[in-house]
Amino acid sequence: MNKFFLYSIGHGNKTIDEFIAELNKFKIEYLIDIRSKPYSKFYPWFNKTALKYAIKKTRKIVYGYMGDTIGGLPDKKYLCYTNDKVDYNKLAKMDFFQNGLQRLVKANEQGYRTCIMCSEGDPSMCHRTKLIGVELQKQGIEIQHIYRTKLGTIILKSQTQVINEVYNNDESINTLFNSSEDIHLTSRKQYV
Repeated sequence: MNKFFLYSIGHGNKTIDEFIAELNKFKIEYLIDIRSKPYSKFYPWFNKTALKYAIKKTRKIVYGYMGDTIGGLPDKKYLCYTNDKVDYNKLAKMDFFQNGLQRLVKANEQGYRTCIMCSEGDPSMCHRTKLIGVELQKQGIEIQHIYRTKLGTIILKSQTQVINEVYNNDESINTLFNSSEDIHLTSRKQYV
């Protein structure tokens, strides 16, 4: 059985202490911020500078930023959008995205416990699953999503579990007549 060292997490409405505790629970060594816009209006402790400082204080985790390569809101709107939504099939083909993805593949190969982070707490609603997780699966890597249940328990959900939730919860995806390669995943919001 393959060993996988890549994780994902969303900060949601957590405190910084809760967030760091979750990273420590899974012995994360590298936190990779993949937000295209690494700021939070409601949770300023997750603004890039504040987060980087809090992570550095742990002396266990290294902060890195890759929102410019594997972020969910690329600047190249004319290349990566369909009907004002980010089209993950298009974005996955971009050189800048593939270069960022290969950095994650290399971290996994080297056994670094690496966690990508975004703001969305539910991985089934985020490009961590619909884009990055799907593309890593194509390379034989099953990302593990750190998830807080409604009861507050911290668990891991595999990429397969979460992508099945995406397919089952999105009525616009007809899985009865399409293979997973035919399914066109996009962002849930429109960006004009």
